[in-house]
Amino acid sequence: MGFLDNLENDLKALENREERDPEKVRRDRERQEADRTAALLRAPHAEALRTSPFTSELLTHCRVIGHAQRVLVQFTWLGEILRMDAKTKRMDLTPTAHGITAILSLNGEEIGREAIDPNVDDPAALAGRWLTEP
Repeated sequence: MGFLDNLENDLKALENREERDPEKVRRDRERQEADRTAALLRAPHAEALRTSPFTSELLTHCRVIGHAQRVLVQFTWLGEILRMDAKTKRMDLTPTAHGITAILSLNGEEIGREAIDPNVDDPAALAGRWLTEP
């Protein structure tokens, strides 16, 4: 038996020992359950962000304001997060357990956060605050 075979056997033995560790198994199970619970709490807000008229109106207003400023506004879905980039400005609309949060940043540094309610808030006002304020 060569050195590599011994090394491979030792690594397999360590992996098996870790898999049998009840404390590690319990921690993994708790983490998975917490992730699942958080995803279930975010789900209605993520669905509202994807399908609400607020989102489509926001995208339209951002394009109109960006066109007037001669700035290309790019939209990207990153899983549940809607990311909008315009030159050095960025806005991420992130569903959370408590609603939707808009995270505004300039040059990669966060400059503000605000809670968004797609049923109440005005998408034109949000687009204007993001694109026209320094």
